[in-house]
Amino acid sequence: MKETFDRAPAPAALAAKVRTLAPSMTRSMQRVAEAVANDPAGCAALTVTGLAELTGTSEATVVRTARLLGYPGYRDLRLALAGLAAQQQSGRAPAITTDIAVDDPIADVVAKLAYDEQQTLADTAAGLDTVQLGAAVSAAAAARRIDVYGVGASGLVAQDLAQKLLRIGLIAHAHSDPHLAVTNAVQLRAGDVAIAITHSGSTGDVIEPLRAAFEHGATTVAITGRPDGAVTQYADHILTTSTARESELRPAAMSSRTSQLLVVDCLFVGVAQRTYDTAAPALAASYEALAHRHRR
Repeated sequence: MKETFDRAPAPAALAAKVRTLAPSMTRSMQRVAEAVANDPAGCAALTVTGLAELTGTSEATVVRTARLLGYPGYRDLRLALAGLAAQQQSGRAPAITTDIAVDDPIADVVAKLAYDEQQTLADTAAGLDTVQLGAAVSAAAAARRIDVYGVGASGLVAQDLAQKLLRIGLIAHAHSDPHLAVTNAVQLRAGDVAIAITHSGSTGDVIEPLRAAFEHGATTVAITGRPDGAVTQYADHILTTSTARESELRPAAMSSRTSQLLVVDCLFVGVAQRTYDTAAPALAASYEALAHRHRR
């Protein structure tokens, strides 16, 4: 995993980052992460030794957890906890996710899904590194060609991004077939961009073409819910997504797609802004070309 501490997460992003990274942590690190997310005010008052004793872990585990969450050290994490505690004390309601039961009335299902979707979007926005996003936007806006890789639900998101970019006049292709993805990836060069979309960060059919693009000099971007996943080894820029808790009736693919679509939209709008002089006429032309299909 590439560790950079140029910009530690804002307090509002801390809880989102804990939810995103907890599944990939060791059990001892999970205890530390859960403690700081559940009681930021209490933990902000503790020394590194105190938090280690509270969670039944070691000082080294506390420091490693802080670094995994994006902070250079425990002191920086304590400052973020104090900021988060202040925000909560200002009257903001705590986020509570309720699982969907098999016998829930449809009205409750709608309400619960809407809440989870809102929480997922808020977590993704809070945790998205705008410096990384800006760098990805700059690369895509200047790219000769853009390849997007994704399979399953992530493949649908890849198609969405590619068709958006095509409509503003860029050369973009989405690949869900792993053989075709690699075949295209080896043709990429410096000045091209490859984007891999994988919630788990470990999807081999997505990692393989991104690695090929990386090795051939293309600028590479990973959109993933696991910033410590294998895909990030071959990513110049990492855009992290968040997800709601997975349940029996709400698989990870649903919430991951929601957060991926938000990141894709942010990337697309950024590129459209950078290329407005050519993007606006191209978008208008595509609307005009398709207008007759929408007339009755």
